[in-house]
This record gives sequence, C-alpha cells and structure tokens, in this order.
Amino acid sequence: MASPASQGGRPRQPSLAQLRAFAAVAEHLHFREAAAEIGMSQPALSGAVSALEEALGVQLLERTTRKVLLSPAGERLAARARTVLEAVGDLMEEAEAARAPFTGVLRLGVIPTVAPYLLPAVLRLVHDTYPDLDLQVHEEQTASLLDGLAHGRLDLLLLAVPLGVPQITELPLFDEDFVLVAPKDHWLGGRGDIPRQALQELDLLLLDEGHCLRDQALDICREAGRDENTPVTTSAAGLSTLVQLVAGGLGVTLLPRTALRVETGRNDQLTTGYFADPAPSRRIALAMRTGAARQDEFEQFAEALRAALRGLPVRMVKG
Repeated sequence: MASPASQGGRPRQPSLAQLRAFAAVAEHLHFREAAAEIGMSQPALSGAVSALEEALGVQLLERTTRKVLLSPAGERLAARARTVLEAVGDLMEEAEAARAPFTGVLRLGVIPTVAPYLLPAVLRLVHDTYPDLDLQVHEEQTASLLDGLAHGRLDLLLLAVPLGVPQITELPLFDEDFVLVAPKDHWLGGRGDIPRQALQELDLLLLDEGHCLRDQALDICREAGRDENTPVTTSAAGLSTLVQLVAGGLGVTLLPRTALRVETGRNDQLTTGYFADPAPSRRIALAMRTGAARQDEFEQFAEALRAALRGLPVRMVKG
C-alpha cells in the first residue's frame, strides 16, 4: 500500500493510542509483552502501530517470525514518541492540580494600609488550612493592583472598597472604624464620643496622593463639614511615619482600627479618641475578576478569611 508520503499527501496526525502502542513495542521489542504492559490485545496493538506507520508514511519496525527490530527511522521516532507521551502526562497532572482547589499559585495583591495588619492572619490561614497553595503577595497601591488584576498579573486583591470598577466582583470581609490619633495630652484624647464635626478645624496629617486611605479620610472630613480650603498637611508615605509625625506634635490623623495596636502600641507620646456612633469607617474586601475561573475557590477563601479575622476589632460582613 502506498503511504501518504509516497502519494505526495501530508502525514496524518497520529493518535496518542498509536504513540503509546509504538512506544511500548519500542521498549520491549515484543508484541505480547508490549500489549500486556498497556492493557491492549496483541492484534489491537499491532494494528495501532501499523496505523501509525501509515499515518506518518514511515516504516518504524522490521518484523520477522522470531523478533521485532526498530528501523533507523523507528529508533529516532521512538525517542520523540516517549517525549510526547511524557509531555501529555505532565499536562494531565497539571490539569488535575488545577481542578483541585487551593493548589498552585495564588497571586494576592494587598494595599499598604492593610498588608501589615492582616497578612499575619492570611499567612497563618494559608499555612494551616491550604498547605498546597503557593501564595505570592504583592503590596501596591490600589490603582496598580486593579491594573494587575485586569491584565492577569494578579489573581485576587485585598483592599478597601467600594471600587466602582466594572467587571470586578467584591467579596466583603469586614467594616472597621477610624480612630483619631493625636499627640499626648490633646484635648480629644481618651474620649469615646468625638463628633465628626471636630474634624473641621483640626490640623490633619494624611498620607501621600495615591493612597486610598487619604481619599477616605478626605471624604470623612467633607462629610463632617470641613472646608475644602482648610489646609491638610500631607507628609507621609506610610502609616508608621504618619504616626511619628503626630507624636512629634505636628497634627492629628485617622487610623483604621486594625492598624491601631501596631502603630501606636509602643509610643507613649500618643493618645487616641473614638468617634460617636455612627463612627466613620471603611470596608475591607477581597476583589476578583467577575467570572474568574477560580471564583468558587475565592469565595471559599473569603469565608475562611472572615473566620480567621474574627479576633480583630472589626464588624464582620456576611458574604
């Protein structure tokens, strides 16, 4: 029979079953042993190898009554066949891992005003509950995180919401109040009923442009009736520096409750005050691409994270 190659046609695509049959014969050089290894009947095995030779237009085996030998082409193509079968095996293993939840890489983006205070709980959760998850953390400002999520550089975000961005699904975790942090002996220190209107005339220190916490604080001040022309001193790139400036007497600031212990616990030059209900607050959530392939997994992760964060001074939000 003329082969496709001899007829000038293009070789047909071989099947995995044909490659598997040929690889087994190439290893054992014996049809019965090869058939037993891969669980095929001997006639089916012989037919698969013949079909592969016809598809490729190449004689792979030299058959005699006593033994089977590889042709020169068969010697070369046997190695290729084994490489293809190994690659397919790797593909199936990777697909199996992808089907299993909480395995593989999870690229989590976190804003700077959340990372130092929530990451310990996140890392404990992953270590204790999802040991096969390869968590990679990226601390960036909100705009950069949203860009990374949109372009596939990041899988999941931990940040303040609402975002107001299309094609982003938010999985709320908790609400937390803002606390006034002031220099020691400040007249508002120690109070638990500070009216928001007190923000109208205070010397306020905020984070630099680009931090969502700055925008949230400014929104709170506007709601409190603060004149937009009242100067706001912006001097810090991070909350730790901001708190040090407050301790030095340069003004007051607003901190989320989750940051309070870390940022003020070791400084005796600071005092805190709490706002009257309803206190100004922010919501923290996970955010993912709407319709993400791992949506079910991310929703389970959000539920587990809510449970892991219950010891914080926050109000949990149901998913």
